[in-house]
Amino acid sequence: MSTDHQPKAQAGRTNGASKGEPPAVPALRRLVPGDAAAQAEVEAACLGSEAWPEHICREVLEQSYAFYVGAFDGTQLIGTAGLQNLGGDGEISNVAVVPAYRRGHIADRLLQALLSEGAAQGIRNFTLEVRAMNAPAIGLYEKSGFRTEGRRPHFYTAPDDDALIMWKRI
Repeated sequence: MSTDHQPKAQAGRTNGASKGEPPAVPALRRLVPGDAAAQAEVEAACLGSEAWPEHICREVLEQSYAFYVGAFDGTQLIGTAGLQNLGGDGEISNVAVVPAYRRGHIADRLLQALLSEGAAQGIRNFTLEVRAMNAPAIGLYEKSGFRTEGRRPHFYTAPDDDALIMWKRI
């Protein structure tokens, strides 16, 4: 795949499940700065006003301490997730899968890729923040060994919500 190709998120895609086809298994690969526009588009489709703009996506993809992975259906970026190595702890950010591809275990695959990369970097403790009302995401993180250790009241806007601070400690 060309790393300078910037695919757009497809709003109406059904993940190959129509006409009796089995769902496509997306390919995962590390995101590079050339993927910033597509990453910003996926985040906007998933996170709304809390999504990072393209220039912030590009800046973080250029950092040596950051590892972002993308899920691709062909050349189409359909999901992203990030890991930043902050002083030996791994901060997981922006796990996002476009709505048409949800419920296909893509977020789980992205998260596992981050945990594997973190382990390869020697990270033993991982943290993340998640909306308190986002039960599917909380379930995903708990299944992967994360536990709630704190709360940030009114952390999120549109709608107002608390952030749960979750940790996975190895």
